[in-house]
Amino acid sequence: MKLEIPYGKDKAQPLVVPDQNFAAALLPNDVYSGFEYEADAVQQGIDDPIESEHLEQFLEGAENVVVIVNDGTRPTPTARVLDVLQTKMRLDSVRYLIATGAHRAPTEEELSNIFGEHLPAVRAKIHSHDSRRDKMVLLGRSKNGTDMWVNDIAVQADRLIIITSVEPHYFAGYTGGRKSFLPGVASYWTIEQNHRMAMKPEARILGLQGNPVHEDMMDALKVIREKRIFSIQVVLDRHQRVFRVAAGDLNSSFKLATEWANEVYCVKISSKADVVISVAQYPMDVDLYQSQKLLDNAKLALKPGGTLIFVSKCREGIGDEVFYNQLARSKDPDEVLRNLAAEYKLGYHKAAKIAELSKWAKIFGVTSLPDDKLERINIRPFDNVQKALDAALAEKPDASVLVIFEGSVLVPRVV
Repeated sequence: MKLEIPYGKDKAQPLVVPDQNFAAALLPNDVYSGFEYEADAVQQGIDDPIESEHLEQFLEGAENVVVIVNDGTRPTPTARVLDVLQTKMRLDSVRYLIATGAHRAPTEEELSNIFGEHLPAVRAKIHSHDSRRDKMVLLGRSKNGTDMWVNDIAVQADRLIIITSVEPHYFAGYTGGRKSFLPGVASYWTIEQNHRMAMKPEARILGLQGNPVHEDMMDALKVIREKRIFSIQVVLDRHQRVFRVAAGDLNSSFKLATEWANEVYCVKISSKADVVISVAQYPMDVDLYQSQKLLDNAKLALKPGGTLIFVSKCREGIGDEVFYNQLARSKDPDEVLRNLAAEYKLGYHKAAKIAELSKWAKIFGVTSLPDDKLERINIRPFDNVQKALDAALAEKPDASVLVIFEGSVLVPRVV
């Protein structure tokens, strides 16, 4: 089987999987939106809001409108939503708060990707959330003890419009919805408090009920229940086109969007494989920190003792050094996990997930990172995916091989 494996923004690496080893190549499910044009899907979602007044009524009398949008690490089609919103409001009359969470501010290229042709008109109105330096307001505390410190720009707004997308998330259950606030525009301290619960086994992909991270987010958001919010939540299909849009009430639209996300991203497989190749496609390939999501999703399709090959250019290197330094402290994953259990800092949950995986599987990495960087954290480095597969098959010639495209969001499920 000959395949082209995406690598970076516009490039690909060839891969040949022997026919006797090839199990399947997974893509998100091919769904049909019923709309010829993406704008029509966006329009319908906005014009038929869930448990909410229409956008035009929502905006009546507004004096300080803030639009919260996702940063460059998410595939949210913000510009395509703005194409429709410009028929209902002046885009240059409102402010834009980029929900970076604890990430860095977007680059110029990422700003262009986020806002598209609208960037020149709205540039002066854009602020990238800085979780460490921006003015924050304490709104209250969740029952789990998370202090809800939120960016003052969002707090002072008399109307909030949220543009986000919903995909499976490896510990929050799903992206979207409440994540626009926590971690989106929350303080670093608030994010750290919330994400410490990602260390618990109940914090899992597709899981909301009993998930402490999700429940803490929902509980924390109760302190802003009086805030007037119009949510626009997009689900993309496997071609990165708009599939469905749920708008209106934040929580109700999120719930519906998760059901649509399951239709796209939950892919059935008949059995687990000996070798799983999982691919981070642009822009999800920004760094090793973000690429960890590949591993957590792909492990659901991997047999114990198998080999997981992740393909991610890691264009900007490691990312957050905190999680990397913890992994690099020892070659023994059990020792890494003991160290992590002693305290929590933001990023430790990612180190724990990698350490847990390395206890029962081999991890190969096809990245642009220096070899020694990966070797220090028990990941065997390769400069192309064919070499990585050949090495895995040399160890187990009869191995079954499964290839996962869109590995950051696709969830394989054995049925």
